[in-house]
Amino acid sequence: MRLLVTADTHVPKRARDLPGPLWAAIDESDVVVHAGDWVDESLLDAMSARSRRLVGVYGNNDGPALRARLPEVARVDLDGLRVAVVHETGPRTGREQRCAARFPDVDLLVFGHSHIPWDTGAPGGLRLLNPGSPTDRRSQPYATYLTAEIDAGRLTKVTLRRLPRP
Repeated sequence: MRLLVTADTHVPKRARDLPGPLWAAIDESDVVVHAGDWVDESLLDAMSARSRRLVGVYGNNDGPALRARLPEVARVDLDGLRVAVVHETGPRTGREQRCAARFPDVDLLVFGHSHIPWDTGAPGGLRLLNPGSPTDRRSQPYATYLTAEIDAGRLTKVTLRRLPRP
């Protein structure tokens, strides 16, 4: 199963649209995960139309309309991999322990908010992934998203994808 992970798209505030390479990757993926801060419902509609399966949550920059359509936390089983998605996880210090305690029954936690790519493990085997942002790199050298594969309940081939600068 091909997985694409993105967050903090901030369309149309930070960009008018998603970068072309990200749309192409969405088209090729079996599951797209968006960890919040969409900003506008039109992006949710467009991603829903182009994704085979879309799992998303709202973020702190998402207003009432998006909050009415998306949960704060999403939980899904993807080919035996237990996945949770949330926008915010709090400060970086203690993140792994905090998230392991909050999500004890999860194999993978996808989160956003910081715009900083993150890939770590937590006590008990929880894997934490943050894809960064494809439209607002902030202090990062590149705008980014993640791709991965899921095989028989295992997350494999996690790759941080850099996007070309506009």
